Amino acid sequence: MGTVERDGVTIAYQVWDGPAVERGNGGPTVVLMPTWSIVPSRMWKAQVPYLARHFRVVTIDGRGSGASSKPVGAAAYAEAEYVADTLAVLDAVGVSECVLVGFSRGVPWALQVAAAQPSRVRGVVCVGSAPGLVPDPKGLWSERQPTSEGWAKYNRYYWQEGDYEEFLKFFFGQVFIEPHSSKQIEDGVRWGLQIGPDRLVDTEAARQAQQPSLPPVQCPVLIVHGADDPVRPLADARLLAELTGGTLVTIEGGGHAPHARDPVFFNRLLKDFITAQQPVVAAGQQPVRRTWVRALNRPRRALYLSSPIGLGHAKRDLAIAQELRLLRPDLQLDWLAQHPVTRVLQDAGEIVHPASSLLISEAAHVDFEADDHDLHAFQAIRRMDEILVANFLTFADVVDDRYYDLVIADEAWEVDYFLHENPELKHFGYAWLTDFIGWLPMPDGGPAEAALTADYNAEMLEHRARYPRLRDHSIFVGDPEDIVTTTFGPGLPSIRDWATTNYTFTGYIGATPPTPAGPRSKQPRCVVSVGGSAAGKALLHRVLDAVPMARRLVPGLEFVFVTGPRIDPDDLPPTEGVSIHGYLPDLNQQLAVADLAITQGGLSTCMELTALRIPFIYVPLEHHFEQNFHVRARLERHNAGHHLPYEAASNPQLLAEAIAKQLTQPIDYLAIPTNGATRAANLLNELL
Repeated sequence: MGTVERDGVTIAYQVWDGPAVERGNGGPTVVLMPTWSIVPSRMWKAQVPYLARHFRVVTIDGRGSGASSKPVGAAAYAEAEYVADTLAVLDAVGVSECVLVGFSRGVPWALQVAAAQPSRVRGVVCVGSAPGLVPDPKGLWSERQPTSEGWAKYNRYYWQEGDYEEFLKFFFGQVFIEPHSSKQIEDGVRWGLQIGPDRLVDTEAARQAQQPSLPPVQCPVLIVHGADDPVRPLADARLLAELTGGTLVTIEGGGHAPHARDPVFFNRLLKDFITAQQPVVAAGQQPVRRTWVRALNRPRRALYLSSPIGLGHAKRDLAIAQELRLLRPDLQLDWLAQHPVTRVLQDAGEIVHPASSLLISEAAHVDFEADDHDLHAFQAIRRMDEILVANFLTFADVVDDRYYDLVIADEAWEVDYFLHENPELKHFGYAWLTDFIGWLPMPDGGPAEAALTADYNAEMLEHRARYPRLRDHSIFVGDPEDIVTTTFGPGLPSIRDWATTNYTFTGYIGATPPTPAGPRSKQPRCVVSVGGSAAGKALLHRVLDAVPMARRLVPGLEFVFVTGPRIDPDDLPPTEGVSIHGYLPDLNQQLAVADLAITQGGLSTCMELTALRIPFIYVPLEHHFEQNFHVRARLERHNAGHHLPYEAASNPQLLAEAIAKQLTQPIDYLAIPTNGATRAANLLNELL
């Protein structure tokens, strides 16, 4: 991160040096240009992680946005100022060769930089181009309008005297005309509020005062434009392509910002263009050596994707892999996974693909989102959007680099979503596993959250209806009766009814049946475990607070606390009657000899305790829709566990009394068949 100053205006920038740069072969620097100050450089968030793996990347907060200064007056926002700012940043960070990527108003600035310094700029990418070559018929900005409907909101008086936020909602609704664009619109509105109406008026006044001009450029030009863009017509891009001799890529059904709405397609296109601008291989450099294996000579190979949100996925996936190897002893199995799942896999002697180190941590994002014992799971996943894009592109590189007969995706949401958005990228057998179906709103989210979850569900239903053959198997880890009966949303089908016709059911799949960790203690034992993220730290402290009272109610009661791989055991104070452990690879063995367990509302641990017929108390994370609705419904069906709200668990006396009571409750759980992993393996074997 750094800044440059020009005439009293501070311009903020960031430089991203990824693995390729560190190896000395990053090629030209990629400069993601600023655009209209209604958005900061965060608008490139879906591009930066992927591009930075291959190139040096520079992003710039244009004046008026992000961390840059917000000077007053239209003169401060003239095109020449943005061009000079860009050149100042390139000088400051030592960029000798670059590819410029401009969006909307940033396109003419990028072309002017390229024209001014042709030896420095190897190529220009123009996205949603707004060079003003085609007259804008709207012409409503500078005079008061008798209405505020539609594009009449694009008006200085409406911004400053009317409803500025309503303008932002309208404008970004026009930028993102593609269905199911709620997150992109939400981001745009939030960014637009940061600059405010007065400075935005300055930026537009500067644009209105200038005549469109297109300087001659010598470098290759790539133009990407949505066919249905209502902000700048496709005719603008076509004329730009003619004048520059550039390549035009039109996105049918696309809007103004394809880099944000279709990032997988755009990023791969952008990478290919940038790579083509690298210098020709020097004479005498080591030539490329490649090997191609004939189809019938290829061993059977599968890539297993195991969700990093909860270690239970890894345990059941290992159980499935073990059964699959019995059916296919020659199978070569690679795992693409993140910490802490990689630790479980390595302990089991599995092969973790080297590209796993390139994945951005979803567990760290969950830790960041969690507050006390509260994790709004739906919103946390929505805010994980740039991580999901980057991790999918890592996956796409892996399957492009090596052939796989089968990809097994256990709740790898990014892979399932982006394959449906880019179905041409599927060139392997594909099996999808999940243990819940349907995003559900939390009651206190009101109508807004209900509408968002319904929209996400509707998009999934549309994906599946349009591309029913993309998944070769859709596998539900459980039974039809484990699925909630509510609908996906207003006017949408029942979740259970839809699932029973679109999924194959395996029954529950647990870890390999454990060998108990020694004989049962003569003293009653309570195991307290909170899973693979740090979201359960608050619960551990609440249980510690209740330990002295619980031991008075149950003399001799011992507690075993297991913090998992992302909570430091030393963060918990020593307490009489309590042993504290970090990550335990044999946790299921500890559970097998417990007299009682306390856990969050995660499905895997709760169902494992159900299978072991161990009494347990589960405390779902607040606002975690899966734990509060999907998991709870399944446990109630199995008559398993005692649900305790976090508010009650925070009262030491109530928690201690619940512990004492559950130690004496009879077990009447619904029996769980033990052949779920075998059934799943048989389904997967059909695809090998």
